[in-house]
Amino acid sequence: MNFQDHCNRIADDVFEAIRPLRDSGIGAEIVKQGADGTPTKLIDEAAEDIAIEYIRENGLCSKIISEEAGIIEFDGKPGTIYLDPVDGTHNAITGNPFFSISIAYSDGRRVAEGYVQDLVSRETFYSSYGKGAYINGKKVSVSKTESLEKSTLSIYGKKFHPETIVSIGQKIRRMRLFGASSLEICYVGCGRLDGFIDIRQTLRTTDAAAGVLFCTEGGGKVTDISGRTVEFPENVTEGRTLVATNGYIHDKVLEYL
Repeated sequence: MNFQDHCNRIADDVFEAIRPLRDSGIGAEIVKQGADGTPTKLIDEAAEDIAIEYIRENGLCSKIISEEAGIIEFDGKPGTIYLDPVDGTHNAITGNPFFSISIAYSDGRRVAEGYVQDLVSRETFYSSYGKGAYINGKKVSVSKTESLEKSTLSIYGKKFHPETIVSIGQKIRRMRLFGASSLEICYVGCGRLDGFIDIRQTLRTTDAAAGVLFCTEGGGKVTDISGRTVEFPENVTEGRTLVATNGYIHDKVLEYL
């Protein structure tokens, strides 16, 4: 069984585990403080417990870095899995149909496998290093949009400093904000968005690792707001900024940021 097959099984298990917790106050119950420093809701804990148990039992890696549990080490295949069992928790518990599971595998040199599944539509976004980006087995690529005036971007700004995105917001054609970063970065990789911008300094490796691989394998470009490679720490309490685009508009986006 390959990595994608394992991820499909994890996603199936998570989908069933959170089914009774979605769109309800039950799933929103706070059960503990997560490793990322934010409250862990019951829906997050249920999904994470299922995913971690599967990964451990099948020896898919020797280290898991997850948003709620933090770093977990055990005997298994060499490598690290970056896990966000429910990306878009607020959407999941409030009935907004846009949330996902994100799983990425690093062999120690690079992120080699990336998997994101939309937990509503069940669309699967998958990529392997050097082998392209695929949705439900069909190869996809970024958009060909070359001007900001024709572009559609997802933009996350600092809550109390909206002026940081005003200039680019006035330049682009449309702005979107869906609430699940892993899916939105994948949307850039398959051409549904021309770019994704997060300047909050809160994006973690668990949120982004799988989506970044998918985006770059689809022909996109990913940097921080200064144009440098994004280096994510393993500490899930630390976040980063990130700009993912189709590549054609990347430099123009950075100019406005």
